[in-house]
Amino acid sequence: MTLLERIGLTAPIFQAPMAGVATPALAAAVSEAGGLGALGLGASDSEAARAMIEETRARTDRAFHVNLFVHATPPTDAAREAAWLAALAPAFAEASAEPPEALTSPYTSLAEDNAVLAMLCEERPAVVSFHFGLPEPSHAAALREAGCLLLASVTSPAEALAAERAGMDAVIAQGYEAGGHRGMFDPDAPDDRLSTMALTRLLVRRSTLPVIAAGGIMDGAGIAAALSLGAVAAQLGTAFVACPESAADAGYRAALAGAAADHTIMTRAISGRPARCLANRFTRLGETLPVPVPDYPRAYHAGKALNAAHKAAGEPGYGAQWAGQGAPLARALPAPELMTLLIDELKAV
Repeated sequence: MTLLERIGLTAPIFQAPMAGVATPALAAAVSEAGGLGALGLGASDSEAARAMIEETRARTDRAFHVNLFVHATPPTDAAREAAWLAALAPAFAEASAEPPEALTSPYTSLAEDNAVLAMLCEERPAVVSFHFGLPEPSHAAALREAGCLLLASVTSPAEALAAERAGMDAVIAQGYEAGGHRGMFDPDAPDDRLSTMALTRLLVRRSTLPVIAAGGIMDGAGIAAALSLGAVAAQLGTAFVACPESAADAGYRAALAGAAADHTIMTRAISGRPARCLANRFTRLGETLPVPVPDYPRAYHAGKALNAAHKAAGEPGYGAQWAGQGAPLARALPAPELMTLLIDELKAV
């Protein structure tokens, strides 16, 4: 039985989890159309995550997938973090605001969140995926015992091999074109910056696991290209941001529909990890600051606060407007219509 058959899909389309942007309404719509909807739970505590799962199940009885962060928890570097906050102070002042007195971690890694793990084992989502690394062996065993299929985002053949050895059921090949956070296990390691198509083909040839291609794929032709290289499915994120079911705010939607879509950039400034974003005031600021960015996710505390201050003042250009290099191809359609169009385009190819 193929991976898609095990999940019960009729279309080889995965919606990217996109924490903070994906919603139960979006996930359910994609799943109802035959793809695999997704929820990004990495930014949620166990109660909020359970509520999102329950709401999605109220909207669909089809499978969907949930995604968790498994980043290493960084130590506090008070001097480095103070220097970063001082460097951001003028940008805060532009919005008549003050930076936080100190940074904290807004997200807890699954590696240290037993409450989320226990909730997942109770809720038994069909598919659980991991970003930034692999789960502890005991955590993977518990989820597998609960009946969950396990997927890992990888950016290199070496990471794919580690995922295979860890007993993952499939890998998501995240190319350098992809929007949002780069899923590298070690964000400070050398990055070969493999493209989606090159990485997909390498993993199809070298790995025994099914491969889901992710990064820069926006339409049926892109899905077909990934399938022609041996992927079993394609994962699309930016393509769904413009859907009314997503939680993207008005500033994000306007930027995606405008000239900013032609200029994405990989930046650490917003969160502390490399992530592809629409070029905006925050990404430009990040290129000029003379001090090193604190580690993820502690830097994100400052990034979120700076965005909130400017958003309150009517300036949307400090948001985490994650988007892949295919952003100009985004279509602002309801998710069911977009799924129908993607499937029709794929059939036409």
